[in-house]
Amino acid sequence: MNLKRWLLLTPLLLTVVLLQSYFWVPTYETQTTGNPQRLVTYVEASSGDAEILNPILNADTASSNIVGFVFEGLLDLDENLNLRGRVATDWTISETASLLIEPSGRFPDGAEITGARVVKRVRAALMEDAGIELAANIRTMDVAPPADTTHTIPVPAEEGSAASQQREVTLTFHAPERVVFSLRRVDQDFFRHLAPIIGDRYLAHFPYERYVEFHESAGPAVKARIFAQLPERFPVAEHNPVIDFRLRRGVRFHDGHALTARDVKFTYDAIMNPKNLSPRTADFEPIKRVDVIDDYTVRVVYKRLFSPAINAWTMGILPAHLLDAGAMETEMRARGVSDAVREAFGMRDSRFNRHPVGSGRFRFVEWQSDEFIHLRRNDDYWEGPAEYREYYMRIVPDLLTQEMEFRSGAVDYYGAQPHQVVRYKNDDAYQSFSNLGFGYTYIGYNNRRPLFADPDVRRALGMALNVEDFVTYILYGEGERITGPYPPNTQWYDPAVAPLPYDPDAARALLEAGGWRRNADGWLEKDGKIFEFTLITNSGNPIRKNIMTIAQNAWSKIGVKCHTQYFEWAVFLKDFINTAEFDAVVLGWSMGIDPDLYQLWHSSQTGPRQLNFVGYRNPRADDLMVRLRREYNSDAQRTLARRLHRLIADEQPYTFLYAPLSTRVLDKKIVLVHKRGDGSESYEKIYPIPSGDITFHFHQWRKLELTPDF
Repeated sequence: MNLKRWLLLTPLLLTVVLLQSYFWVPTYETQTTGNPQRLVTYVEASSGDAEILNPILNADTASSNIVGFVFEGLLDLDENLNLRGRVATDWTISETASLLIEPSGRFPDGAEITGARVVKRVRAALMEDAGIELAANIRTMDVAPPADTTHTIPVPAEEGSAASQQREVTLTFHAPERVVFSLRRVDQDFFRHLAPIIGDRYLAHFPYERYVEFHESAGPAVKARIFAQLPERFPVAEHNPVIDFRLRRGVRFHDGHALTARDVKFTYDAIMNPKNLSPRTADFEPIKRVDVIDDYTVRVVYKRLFSPAINAWTMGILPAHLLDAGAMETEMRARGVSDAVREAFGMRDSRFNRHPVGSGRFRFVEWQSDEFIHLRRNDDYWEGPAEYREYYMRIVPDLLTQEMEFRSGAVDYYGAQPHQVVRYKNDDAYQSFSNLGFGYTYIGYNNRRPLFADPDVRRALGMALNVEDFVTYILYGEGERITGPYPPNTQWYDPAVAPLPYDPDAARALLEAGGWRRNADGWLEKDGKIFEFTLITNSGNPIRKNIMTIAQNAWSKIGVKCHTQYFEWAVFLKDFINTAEFDAVVLGWSMGIDPDLYQLWHSSQTGPRQLNFVGYRNPRADDLMVRLRREYNSDAQRTLARRLHRLIADEQPYTFLYAPLSTRVLDKKIVLVHKRGDGSESYEKIYPIPSGDITFHFHQWRKLELTPDF
């Protein structure tokens, strides 16, 4: 009997529970009801955990996101992608240029060159029209006396020799007197302006052998390799750009310690310390020295012209008092580190990397590996506290799970896939943003291969592809055609360059003009060889795989026989890209905002493991890239960059396809909060800045209890 009653009551009880759950469990719209803390807590999902929370050591995206909240640099980018001050209130860029005086040298009129005479003749030129370029820039001129400096120089092993045969040689450079020019602005052509005074050939024939004293015996071959390095180590004409940063007073690390010029210099020294194995070393290598002028003034002197170097100062500043030699010694003692371990103990071994202390908008609270990282807002932040009090980065590797968590309200942000975009755009519960980032996708041709050596062949292959098909059918419209090597949302991109037309007939005509004719099987043939090659990409990327399929089909219609293959990423890089052993490749670049394309396109960067793996070579492009990285004026940079864009677009070493749109989805209840002077608030819909970033104003974000009416 009891069993019968239970069998009758159980369905009724389940029905009651389900009805209660329906009315008690909050819906997505009412998820914050009774939970006001959720309104000031932001939760983001990441597919992978962070590796190391130190701005000079981290290299993965997840770490960078957290580091960007916890630490702050001297500079960052404003809404229009221009540099603005953060820890630094402002900065000035000038130049010190110096000219070694060779006593046996002669002026064009035959007179002996001395430092005093150079200064006298330059001053005379400044009074004449011929010296107008110099007069506008020279602030002061001084003659520095001769100076001896001792150096230990590595001597590369001879080609074909074992690396162990490399040696070091110590020498003293007896530098003659120098004329030192203080310039108002950086001018890469300064010494060209001096040429009428000192002579066109003065810089090319400096007799280093007269001024070098070896401390040990060295054979002719060793000396030859050393002398080959001297023009770069001891340039006759030296450019030394100088940046003076003035720091913001009142900026404090999260432990209350003031951030000063000492911390800036310490950060630079830590990056350049080989013990720390920082991936940022290349960004700071152009620096000659960092000088602390006072607590709130830092002077950075560079070895040579390198305009992209200033962007390195957007990196977070480290607290010297927590990581300097004394702090590291204290940590080693506290942890009982053995003498053997002490020898190799560096910043990578410090507990700081999992418990960072910065000066940014958010303080570090907790890190549970493979679960979450928790930050809390910095109420002492110099620009005022953020609206969100708590920030969580949850580790959710599976994209489907990420979406489910987002739709349930457990996560506030979701990066929608292209096929999902329309769904979210048509859903009134969400706000979605499809914006250009700094990436683009391309088909790259190995320019070393005879088949792809002719720009007309590469152009014909591009004209046979209907790029709009890629955007429409692969990206579901979430992309934009591009024509050249810069992101289209930067000032360096030339919008006047027209994309290649989709014209298979014109493509066939171009190839026929180059001697290619269809054979009996319908394939193009020349000198007994079929126009045949293999297009490759990496596995695990369905979009790139689809691009290969569409391209293969399009090229077959004009008689080009294309095979396709894809490989696991590590194999793809190691065996094909790094060795340049491929015909053509589908890949993409994630670019920055700097116009410097030297590593990607300069002819010196075509070797193994270098980034110009398609082997593009053009002396005019090389000259433009060198001038670009030596130019500090943004208007002049834009002119040079757009000339480079046009040149590369004309030669088509890549078929430039598209820049994908990045689609982010947020709850509509998340808004920008504006504080009024009377203490009241107004709300604004979140919007992207020109870079496509919607989080630029994240410090003003807050979730409202109800969806606003806009």
